[in-house]
Parts: sequence; C-alpha cells; structure tokens
Amino acid sequence: MVMQSSETSRVRFEKPDMDWIRESNMLCADMHYHTNCSDSYTSVKSALELAKKRDVGLAITDHNLINGSLKARELNKDYGRFIVPGIEISAWDGPHILVYFYSYDEMIEYWTKNVKPYIHPSLWLAIDKGTEWILDSLEDVNCVISGAHPLGYLASVKGVQKAINRGILEADIAKRFDAYEVICSGMFRSENIKARDHAIEYGIGFTGGTDGHLLHELGHVLTVSEATDLDGFLDDIVKHRNTVVGLEKQIPMKTIMGLASLSRISMHLPSSMIRKLQLIRYHGTHNYPE
Repeated sequence: MVMQSSETSRVRFEKPDMDWIRESNMLCADMHYHTNCSDSYTSVKSALELAKKRDVGLAITDHNLINGSLKARELNKDYGRFIVPGIEISAWDGPHILVYFYSYDEMIEYWTKNVKPYIHPSLWLAIDKGTEWILDSLEDVNCVISGAHPLGYLASVKGVQKAINRGILEADIAKRFDAYEVICSGMFRSENIKARDHAIEYGIGFTGGTDGHLLHELGHVLTVSEATDLDGFLDDIVKHRNTVVGLEKQIPMKTIMGLASLSRISMHLPSSMIRKLQLIRYHGTHNYPE
C-alpha cells in the first residue's frame, strides 16, 4: 500500500504549474501530439511556435508516420524546444502503441524496417501487424514503449487494456510495455485513474499527453522529469522517477477533436471504410489475418 501511495502521487490531475516546472529546471513534454502529417490540421511549425510560447516540450506521435517528427527536428533550430522522437503505431488487433526513441537515427531505422512495409493505403489506420508482433519487433530497440489511452475511446479497442479486458489479448502482454499513458486528455478521469492503477499493478511506468489534434491542446498534459537530457528523461519513465500532470478535456472539446480527426481521415474514405470493415470483422472473431 505504501508503494501504491507513492506511485499515485506521481500522477497529478491538475493544470500544469509552469512556474514551478521552470523554477525547478525540469524537462517537460506533451508526449502524445498529432500534426497534419497524420490526422490533425496543425502544422509542425505552428506546434513548435506554441510550444515555445508555452515553454513546453513535445513528442510528435503521428499515426504510423515519422515525417512530422523529422520536420520538427529540422525546424527546431528556430525554436529550441525539447523534442522526443516518437510515433504512435496502430496495431491490427486494436491497441495504439506509443514508441519513444533515444535518437532520430534509431527511429528512422526502426520505422523503415518494421512500420513502413506494413502501412495500409489509409495511412493512419492499423498497419498489417498485431500488438505482439510490434512488441517483438521492438524487443532489441533502444526505446520506451507506452500504451496509448489504455482503456480505449468509447467502444473502440484502441487501448491495450481494453483489448485485455475484452479477451483479445492476454493480460501478461501489458508487462511488455514500459509504461501506460495515465493521463490522456481525451479520456475521462475514471479511465485515466484505471490506467494509472493498472500500470501500478503491472509494475510499469507512467507517461502523459494530450493526444492533441487541435493546436490549443498542446501542453495541457505534461510528462515532467528532473533529467537534463533526452536519455535521462526517457530513463526516468522506465525507472519510475517522473511525474505526469494535466487535466482531461471537457466533452464539447472531445467532440470537436473527434470531428477534426474524422474529417482528416475522410480524405482516405474508400480505403478507410474497407479497413474499418476488416477491423470490425477481426474484433468480432479474433481471427487474425495472415
């Protein structure tokens, strides 16, 4: 019980205190943010401009793609932001998997070999590989793996814990993650609390991010660390030395974000509909396609 109390204190459901973060010389980042390189309308440049204004770092975690993260590296010379190289991989069997890399070269190498060949024509939906395969492919990669919004969105299976709860995945698979996203501003408080408690149960770390698809969302949820560089920041997640702080969006903003994302996805409507039907069939039968 003492350990649980200590662990829960590292997850704070409140507005980030930027004065305290600055005065404490801490690194902070919104660890789950999307750009117009996937299903958002926000440009990388706009995200960096706002990140500088709000004095926060970020991980651009576009769905199955890394060009947004690479563009941030290119433009960041003008903004001086703390950036975590990352990607959100959408698995065939439902879960979204956040992967954070210790270097851009490692991210490029992994993506080129293990994601790019399996991307569907509807770029931002599931790749042609499942959760276990993705975790296997990351086994020897220098990275931190976090389960995005573990309880999923509404009836979807876009979270690993939701897939476990529905019997799609075995519970032991959670222990192969380094962390769960314990504050995702798109989720309800009750779901984030469950994500936190499951992470404690499995003995894994915490990350937090907005899952932002609108510009103004950036930085409303932060992962905070006393580290002084990227390596230390990611190590702190694995070693349970970081803090996650932030608040969930109100329902009207959740709706607006969902509509914005949907309108972007509709650009690939024919292939998206085919893919959705394939996913519905799979989730109803658990019959993984070869």
